[in-house]
Amino acid sequence: MGELKLPPIDYGALAPMLILFGVACVGVLVEVLIPRRFRNLTQLILALLGVVAALVFLVINRNTRIVTIGGAVAVDGPTIFLQGAILVLGALSLFLIGERQVEAGGAFVPQAAVVVGSDSDTRQTPGRPGLTEVYPLATFALGGMLLFVAANDLLTMFVALEVFSLPLYLLCALARRRRLLSQEAALKYFLLGSYASAFFLFGVALLYGFAGSVQFDAIHQAVASPQNSQVLLYGGLGLVSIGLLFKSALAPFHVWTPDVYQGAPTPITAFMAACTKVAAFGALLRVLYGAFEGARWDFQPVLGTVAALTMLVGAILAVTQTDMKRLLAYSSIANAGYLMVGVLALTEDGLSSTMFYLVAYGFSVVAAFAIVSLVRDSDGEATHLSRWAGIGRKSPLLAGVFTFILLAFAGIPLTSGFTAKFAVFGAAVDGGQTWLVIFGVVTSMLIAFPYLRVVVLMWLSEPGESTPAVSIPGFLTSAALALGVIVTIALGVVPAPLIDLTREASQFVR
Repeated sequence: MGELKLPPIDYGALAPMLILFGVACVGVLVEVLIPRRFRNLTQLILALLGVVAALVFLVINRNTRIVTIGGAVAVDGPTIFLQGAILVLGALSLFLIGERQVEAGGAFVPQAAVVVGSDSDTRQTPGRPGLTEVYPLATFALGGMLLFVAANDLLTMFVALEVFSLPLYLLCALARRRRLLSQEAALKYFLLGSYASAFFLFGVALLYGFAGSVQFDAIHQAVASPQNSQVLLYGGLGLVSIGLLFKSALAPFHVWTPDVYQGAPTPITAFMAACTKVAAFGALLRVLYGAFEGARWDFQPVLGTVAALTMLVGAILAVTQTDMKRLLAYSSIANAGYLMVGVLALTEDGLSSTMFYLVAYGFSVVAAFAIVSLVRDSDGEATHLSRWAGIGRKSPLLAGVFTFILLAFAGIPLTSGFTAKFAVFGAAVDGGQTWLVIFGVVTSMLIAFPYLRVVVLMWLSEPGESTPAVSIPGFLTSAALALGVIVTIALGVVPAPLIDLTREASQFVR
């Protein structure tokens, strides 16, 4: 028998992913070896150190352009940029998670408060440690996301999809005060995610039959050959797209988003809204640009229709919402549609503007959910819109910050939302997708209404007896909120440095 030869592996290029997976494994051991009263601080420090170490290696590898592990992983400009975005947004989400230890009413509450008894019971018991398993789960999810955006073949992408999805299913079920709602949301997410993964895997099988390989380079070459079966190509692309569109929350595969965003603990919702969005669109960019660019004339009309439907669904249904987290969920759906407009430009400007949008939206949405976690009473978070009436009178600073974030979501000038939409719309016009830009502008005007309704409710309504107090944020929540607001302002006023960075990073390797 011949000697088995292993493919060459560049461990330096893989270091950020390996560090996070290693930290997650150590975090599991911490759950066993460290006394309960020390676990929260230990796990938080361990997770943050892992993220920082991964960022350091990412900076060291910033000029790396390599395909390693036998073509399974590609480390190039988009990979490094998107991994950096995931790590930074993941660190902000860990700040929110670390501020609360035990979940109650949709957010993690301090160690001195834990819910016992029935689902509606609000009694509290001092001194009980928190749900510290949230940290290794979140770290595993972050590692899977880093691999997801670096995957250079469909099987590696599928493995990464499961690695970061399974922890998210568990994280969504960690609510205590609204545990039935949380568990229902997690079950919906798990079942629909399993179906989407099955479609993805079936699509991988068809594409292997089409190209004789699951690597993107081989698929790209097969697409250019007229001798290959077009039925397998379109069938495989369609099924793989279902899995990616589900994770991106694009219509008609968006139905899980409002329930999961509402039922999950608010820090976990922020984690999904920011990091999962970057990972999902990063993978979608690699698949469409790296493997199927030769079939662009075939999938552009279909995915363009998906983008238009997503923008329309997100804008119209956001108007009907009475819960703040569901409103932000439909806002996330609409923003996924705007991101898809940039993706479908299928140019370097489309790639760079989409990456810019992902960063801009990620910081804004983390800040938004940080504010939602602060509006609470003895029963937990007050997410019903009627409870926000007069918040501006009780806490003008928080209401002012939230107003600014909502205006950024609406795309008002001098905010990152305006710059990001202008970038993706400009790239789409240059890419021949003017009809999508027109659709995007119209739906942007529609979705501005629910944002402005919240602003009016906070400032022009009288506070009532049911208007909750606003919790004083701790250091970690304040840091996450401050960074989110600062970046939202900075990218609206001086976006050029990040735009230049995305343009430098807009080249895939094969």
